[in-house]
Amino acid sequence: MKLRQQPRILLSLVILSLGMVMSSSLAAKTLKIATVSPDGLGSMKKMRDGMKEVAKLTEGRVKFKIYPGGVQGDDFTVLRKMRVGQLHGGILMASALTRFYPDLQVYNLPLQFRNRDEVDYVRERMDQRIIDGLYDNGVVSFSLTDMGFAYLLSKHPVRSIEELRNSKMWIPDGDPIAAKQIQSFGISPIPLPIVDVLAGLQTGLIDVVMVPPMVALALQWHNHVEYLTDIPLMYIYSMLSLDKKAFSALSREDQGTVRNVMDRVFKEIDADNRADNEKAYDALISQGLTKIEPDYSELDMWRAIAETSVNVLVAEKELSLESVEILRKHLSTVRANSTEKSGE
Repeated sequence: MKLRQQPRILLSLVILSLGMVMSSSLAAKTLKIATVSPDGLGSMKKMRDGMKEVAKLTEGRVKFKIYPGGVQGDDFTVLRKMRVGQLHGGILMASALTRFYPDLQVYNLPLQFRNRDEVDYVRERMDQRIIDGLYDNGVVSFSLTDMGFAYLLSKHPVRSIEELRNSKMWIPDGDPIAAKQIQSFGISPIPLPIVDVLAGLQTGLIDVVMVPPMVALALQWHNHVEYLTDIPLMYIYSMLSLDKKAFSALSREDQGTVRNVMDRVFKEIDADNRADNEKAYDALISQGLTKIEPDYSELDMWRAIAETSVNVLVAEKELSLESVEILRKHLSTVRANSTEKSGE
């Protein structure tokens, strides 16, 4: 009787041991995250503090290792490394994630937003749509992070579309949607990885960048341009993005902890970035950049071309009509509300 029971006991012990090993493997994870943002920024400190908090709350089951300063390459290189498991996530510009959920670029469309109030109104109503769209397509993201309005920074004055067409304008390498939008203005852009932009400005390979002031300062691009064209051309945002498979390997409890902490941290960074961008704009001017006004007689033409570029993206199935119509509806509402208030 005892001899017959021994194999069963041994089998039970083996199954129990395997279960314990698998459970430990499921629960413990070091998430490797990359960003082009240089270390030492206030946002990086907050993020590191949040990651330490996650490690503490999960009793070491979830840790983060962060690679700052572009040491793992630009956003598109980071995504390639995520696909093969070398990295688990990155702090990425939204434009890099269009292959997962093309409609997230609805915020990035040129000349859609005219001021911060419009951005705030739309984001309050559409952020979750973007977060859900990414999740359904394999990317876990958290509170979206404001990077501010992008302006033209240039080595020579750019007031008109014609002057822009005669420029050597940079666009991010590997971003065909951005290329199409810029080309709709009759511009032949020069694609470069973001980590090569500084060298491109130094050598004269490019002479115009469209970038938020905060980014220009952080990456030292402002030292190689002389002019800022005072029109907010495009709203830019980023987010912490994790591979869904890597995130799903965490226990449900630990997933909840990561979500709670990172959502809170990136909401704080979102608010900080907004204030920092306003300061960065002023800093660019105080450090010697010349602010120039666009040719306002062309502004309607700029907006008409921008609308045409949006319609082309929809026609080519690069962007859904539904998302564009939701955006336009919200913009119409907030502008009508603003007109009513100004008339009181």
